[in-house]
Formats: sequence, structure tokens, C-alpha cells
Amino acid sequence: MSLLPFSVSSQSAAVASAAYFFAAINVGFGINAILRPTNGLSFFEFAPPADPSTRAMVNSLMAIYGVRDIFMGAAMAAAAKFGSPAALGWILISSTGVAIADGLVCYSHGKGQWNHWSHAPLSAAVGLVLLGCLD
Repeated sequence: MSLLPFSVSSQSAAVASAAYFFAAINVGFGINAILRPTNGLSFFEFAPPADPSTRAMVNSLMAIYGVRDIFMGAAMAAAAKFGSPAALGWILISSTGVAIADGLVCYSHGKGQWNHWSHAPLSAAVGLVLLGCLD
């Protein structure tokens, strides 16, 4: 008996589409962070530093963050296209950990955590489906 009013399995096309959606979001955030670091910083609700040398350092760190997000998105897309549902599921669950960690950093600064924590349950749920938890 299914808990949901529709069928969900690790082989579902809708689940694969959700994985591609998460991949695209990660790549988009990564490109944004590299090309528009001040805008990327706004997702953490951090203000850009006024000092030019500090701003240059923060921009460099945003490039690192951007590359990380692009890598996560590329890993998701590659696993969706060429890998197994289980591999893709573990990548999505791992990305949930990244979102939680990013949110904790924001929380330690007093705001912005829900910009990261809000999508963590969704990627975790899709990851668990891909691992076969609802098969």
C-alpha cells in the first residue's frame, strides 16, 4: 500500500526530472556566484564589504563557492544521465548536507539560513526515492 496518492519509484521519469531540476539550480547558482559575486552573496543575506581588498577576497571566495555549486550540479546531471539511481540518490542526499551546512553558517550570522534549509528536505526526499525507499 502506497502512502502517496500516486506511484513514485526510483525508476520514475518524474524523479529523474526532479534531479535534473536540482542540477540546473546548482549550476545556475554557481554561474551567478562567479559572474555576479555581490548578487550571489545576497543569497546568504551577507552585505558585501566596503573595503576594496576585503571585497576582492570575498569575490574570490564566491568564485570557489560557484565552482562548488557547478560541480554539484554537473555531478547530479552526469549521474542522472549515465549513472545508477542509487548513485544519483547519494549525490542528492550529499547536496542536502551542503545546504544544511550553508544554512548553519548563515544561522551563525543571525539570518539567511532558510534560503538554504528550505530546499534541503526536497533534495533529501528525491534522494531517498532514488535509493529505492519507496519502491
